[in-house]
Amino acid sequence: MNKRNFFNRKLFSLPYIILMLCLVVVPLFMLLINAFKDSAGNFTFENFKTVFTDGYSMNVLGRSLYVGFMTTLFCLLLGYPVAYILSRPQNINKQFMLILFILPMWVNLLLRTLATKNFLNIASELLPFMDDRFEMPEIIFGMVYNFLPFMIMPIHTSLCSIDKSYSEAASDLGAPPLGVLLKTTVPLSVPGILSGITMVFVPTISTYVISYMLSGGTISLFGDLINDRFTKYSSEGVGSVLSIIMLLIVLVSNFVLNKFNKGEQLNKGGMW
Repeated sequence: MNKRNFFNRKLFSLPYIILMLCLVVVPLFMLLINAFKDSAGNFTFENFKTVFTDGYSMNVLGRSLYVGFMTTLFCLLLGYPVAYILSRPQNINKQFMLILFILPMWVNLLLRTLATKNFLNIASELLPFMDDRFEMPEIIFGMVYNFLPFMIMPIHTSLCSIDKSYSEAASDLGAPPLGVLLKTTVPLSVPGILSGITMVFVPTISTYVISYMLSGGTISLFGDLINDRFTKYSSEGVGSVLSIIMLLIVLVSNFVLNKFNKGEQLNKGGMW
């Protein structure tokens, strides 16, 4: 056998394919089977009926989408200015500042959440108006703190890849700095914005550790609901249906964002 044919891409991709089959495809197939099984192992649609007729599950889903939307919005509002400042060539300290935003990503999620909880406990002692009514803002604060770097990094990469001649040409044609930013820089950085939205929104609606720790278990998100069904109530059928719903939300979100991203790229190609 020719060594060139033996050491080809297909051979090197084989371990990855096997790993994906064992850790992704097989578990998803098992979830699909469990979704149509009752406790006795018989085929049933009762698990789907339980989920869609249970008002609590739908309320938790709506709450999770709300938290995901608000977290993504705050991360975008905070992350884009930071990424823009870090991408400026005249910013001599941008490498040091970039490391400061990347450092939290090197710390375990559990440790970051514990630190956030301690910070909020200290803040509640200093600010008497922060009581149990602020549990939802505290969860959103914890989400933003944990996922903000995932918004900054793709936007920063997208801004650094933009040809500076576009903004220079807009300035030469008389556009003010704000006009250059809104009409040139922001549209060209849309791929980075969409990547950041995907990297923040998808894990936010599916995580459960942050909401559980910051609210003390009093506020449940969709990830908490799925975890409780599998561990606390031992209802694998209902938990599998909830997991499939979460998977569909993730797939639809990625599909919509990818379609929008392709449309933006086509518009830019026609523009320039």
